[in-house]
Amino acid sequence: MTDDREDILRRDGLTIGIAGMSLLNGMHFSAYFDPVFILMKQFAPGFFISSPLLIFYFTSLFISALTLAIGGIPAAIYERGKGLETSTATSMWIWLGGIMLLTIPTLLQMTARPA
Repeated sequence: MTDDREDILRRDGLTIGIAGMSLLNGMHFSAYFDPVFILMKQFAPGFFISSPLLIFYFTSLFISALTLAIGGIPAAIYERGKGLETSTATSMWIWLGGIMLLTIPTLLQMTARPA
């Protein structure tokens, strides 16, 4: 019973890390924000979004969700290869690693000092 609790707590912590890193990658200072914002400005009228502030927020949400989905691909491949029906701590670590790889440009841009 205690092993189940430890596993659940470990997975909960990893889930918070996964969500946090994907949200960090969607912030306005992200390396991906400006190119995606330009594309969102082109597509926003098709969804009846005219407010620049809403486009700004939807861009952040879109990048975060896309980071979450793309970062989970290696974990899904691992789970499929192992024949797992539920996520394990190992697959969650793989998911976090995939998101961290996608977030490296944002982290580098955050730490870069202006000249």
